[in-house]
Amino acid sequence: MIETHIRKTYQKICVDPLINLRMLQRFPPTFFTCIACLSGICIIPLLAFGYPVSAFLMLTLSGFMDTVDGSIARQTNRTSPSGAALDIVSDRIVEFAIIMGLYAVDPIARALPSLLMLGSILLCITSFLIVGVFTEKETDKSFFYSPGLIERAEAFIFFAIMILFPSLFTMASYLFTFLVFLTALIRMRQFTKQQPL
Repeated sequence: MIETHIRKTYQKICVDPLINLRMLQRFPPTFFTCIACLSGICIIPLLAFGYPVSAFLMLTLSGFMDTVDGSIARQTNRTSPSGAALDIVSDRIVEFAIIMGLYAVDPIARALPSLLMLGSILLCITSFLIVGVFTEKETDKSFFYSPGLIERAEAFIFFAIMILFPSLFTMASYLFTFLVFLTALIRMRQFTKQQPL
């Protein structure tokens, strides 16, 4: 939701100056996807060993690189189905790593909230992909992008809150889970209304 409204401004200020550098255009888009994925995976040990600020910095780097990879691909005309697939898989790996890191902080107290967050993400991405497969795309993205209440930006804001403010973890995780489930339900309801039976 936030991304839908601020993406153009964010792209113009933060991403475009970077992707216009010839030096960075020499790297394949998947290079940035891999950086996004690896920095996300680093969150697990950082949280497990008590370095929340470093984990937050890795979260920020991962999110930023996730926007750079697709932008570089489109800027240099190197979009591909395999690149889009790698990006989607990388995003799920990062989300899993973040939740594993959050769980590792206090496995007993955080087991149920972490499991519920994973379940909500599974349902939401399934609804996202189903709608994407059966809907024609209208943008320059590789597939139809179905916006929702909770998108990547909102998820990262929730994750940042859970990382930096451990006392808010339980409340934030349950709210996140509810909103992600709601996003999936709204998306499927809108999709089924548009499709003839």
